[in-house]
Amino acid sequence: MSNTADRIQLRRELRARRRGLSEWQQRHAALRIARRLQHHPWVHQAQHIALYLSNDGEVSLQPLIHLLWLQNKHVYLPVVHPLQQRMRFALYRRHSLMRRNRFDIPEPRTTKHRAPYELDLVLLPLVGFDALGQRLGMGGGFYDRTFARRGMRPLLLGIAHTCQQVARLPNAPWDVPLNAIVTDTAWISPRRPHVPS
Repeated sequence: MSNTADRIQLRRELRARRRGLSEWQQRHAALRIARRLQHHPWVHQAQHIALYLSNDGEVSLQPLIHLLWLQNKHVYLPVVHPLQQRMRFALYRRHSLMRRNRFDIPEPRTTKHRAPYELDLVLLPLVGFDALGQRLGMGGGFYDRTFARRGMRPLLLGIAHTCQQVARLPNAPWDVPLNAIVTDTAWISPRRPHVPS
């Protein structure tokens, strides 16, 4: 998979794969991931956590969001900046007023935002991933641009269904690396290939 056409084709196949999961499979994955994460040290130690609202077959994080609210964590959702092609993160509460962005994804209507580098942990959706921790997103580059600054990143945790794993994805120079990937069946810590000296 070396060119843009290959990435577009793979993205189409993987999106169809996750959309093809049954309602039971989706619900089961959401609950398994919530249970896997609710007591993990990264979540336990974090106070400011950004997540997402599921779309297009992504794993739902609603069960986890409710657990985080019960733990008095500050929960944020991404808000797409219309001009900069980056995201900021809006505080999300139980009764937040919402509006839909240009991708038809709900965003909180609030003036309470947090800068990306002020977050402790970010859970982001994936279209595809491999065992080396390479990720394939939706193609807009919003997360890559938002977290491009080295040394200023929170922990980045990819969330996906097991069926979204592929044998190998190429690493583009602009790809922001993930600290780990969580699926309904596994916790995947990126393994970088050994380069002989």
